[in-house]
Amino acid sequence: MTFARERTDIAVIGAGVVGLTIALDLAEAGSDVVLVDPGVPGMGASYGNAGTIAGYATSPVGTPDVLRSLPSLMLSRTSPLAIRHRALPELMPWLLRFLWQSRPAAAERNARAIAALLADAGDRWDDLALQVQGAGILQRRGCLYLYETAAARTAAEPEMARRRALGVEVDLIGPDQLAELEPSLPPGMGGAAYFTGATFLDDPGRMMGLIAAIVLRKARHLPARAERLTRGPDGVVIEGPGLHLHARRVVIAAGAQSRKLAMQAGDRIPMDTERGYHVEWDMADPLLSRPTCPTARGFYFCPMAGRLRVAGTVELGGLRLPPSPHRVQKLVEGARAFFPDLGPPDRDWMGFRPSLPDSLPVIGPSRGGAEVIHAFGHGHLGVTMAPVTAGIVSDLLAGRPPRLDITPYSATRF
Repeated sequence: MTFARERTDIAVIGAGVVGLTIALDLAEAGSDVVLVDPGVPGMGASYGNAGTIAGYATSPVGTPDVLRSLPSLMLSRTSPLAIRHRALPELMPWLLRFLWQSRPAAAERNARAIAALLADAGDRWDDLALQVQGAGILQRRGCLYLYETAAARTAAEPEMARRRALGVEVDLIGPDQLAELEPSLPPGMGGAAYFTGATFLDDPGRMMGLIAAIVLRKARHLPARAERLTRGPDGVVIEGPGLHLHARRVVIAAGAQSRKLAMQAGDRIPMDTERGYHVEWDMADPLLSRPTCPTARGFYFCPMAGRLRVAGTVELGGLRLPPSPHRVQKLVEGARAFFPDLGPPDRDWMGFRPSLPDSLPVIGPSRGGAEVIHAFGHGHLGVTMAPVTAGIVSDLLAGRPPRLDITPYSATRF
């Protein structure tokens, strides 16, 4: 398909949840907005995630604990954090930065910066769900970190104290209260961290569809891949196969595909790709009533409308390698460790998450000028942070100071 040369006030590159919420805010404010994305708006990682509005997820991926265990993680094909060995040479610069960001002082600083973005994520999602008439998809039953032994629950107390200090509401509960909340879990569990105020989407794909439907009534979608950005005296020209779009301002929100575009805007971002997986079993009653993460195994049980989704693990492997069947099998085996009667899953999926060594997104103007705004790199928290990011981007484009200091998320931090 070839498009005529077009013009717009603001082009948003990327129609995942971050791009969609940015486009929604901008279009509602009266801007002429064009979404540029070759895929169906709202799909990809925005569809395939765990569905949690994870305001409690203040801990970066890189921590001193991960730093200590990284050698064993790198050598294991089945660990929650795995590295595709074929991709290791390309990943080495990222991994070195990741090691540096896993030191105690850096991890603490990154946790504070994550917490600042998460502080009102739940309230923003409440507003967004009402705006798109999706309040029934947003469930208010909290989330659980599951500990399989009492010793593991006790060992989690310092981490939960750190999260409380960052504003997270969490109760450490014992086996009896856990059994009351989730009676289908096998007996003998050690307890859980219960994030009482957390919410989740019981159908992320449907929520993305509702957001996209409103956006596409107010903005245009060009189903094309943006490959080149060229600054001019009165804006930016975006080009790709069949694409020539002149925009006065551009927002890069293309998730895992953003690095090359950011480089053309003047910023060398050390971003790589996490490959996330899920498997699903269709069932009328999805065994659990809230997202539950067995912390030692690195995945989430996600109760969703008409199905149980099991999502998670982190695989660093870039954009080009095929899916890893053993990662899917690990999810299946992990689920059956708790629910042995599960048969073959009805479907599986793999998607790409943009991952930065410090677990912080890039939000703010490009080094080359404020006509290009970055809004990518949210890692596991793209869904959670989407409406918060949209608010920041809207403020920047309107010339207003953002509601929080965005220095920690600047492209110039690298």
